[in-house]
Amino acid sequence: MSAVPYQRRRSHGVAMLTAIFLLVVVAGLGVAVVTLTTTQQAGSAMDVQGQRAYQAARAGIEWGLYMAQRPVIQNPNDTTVTPVCPATGSFNFPNATTLANFTVTVTCQATGGHLVIRATACNQPDATGSCPNPVRGADYVQRVITAQL
Repeated sequence: MSAVPYQRRRSHGVAMLTAIFLLVVVAGLGVAVVTLTTTQQAGSAMDVQGQRAYQAARAGIEWGLYMAQRPVIQNPNDTTVTPVCPATGSFNFPNATTLANFTVTVTCQATGGHLVIRATACNQPDATGSCPNPVRGADYVQRVITAQL
């Protein structure tokens, strides 16, 4: 029987412990990378939704301005055109567009000789079909634009 030196018998499990430690570290780095990537993707998707909400609100403002500037003659003897608040309400976009998930609510107020048109766009309208929605989901996006005429 050959004698194995004491030093050699003591170091038999070091390689196994080192391998387990490296596997745990690499697995932790993998989880961190997946978490970071998922967070970046979610943030990017919300940014795109925010831009779409802005474009939807802008379309609402343009509609309100168009409706307010249509010729409305108050008196048949007087040909001056007076801007009048357009009908307020909510509308959706056609299904084939990138704004199809958004609802725009346009309101108008006549204050001090001016018209103030406000367009609120959101991707989750309330039960009446208008924005803003007081009960918001995790991916709720809303943009508000105001114009004065």
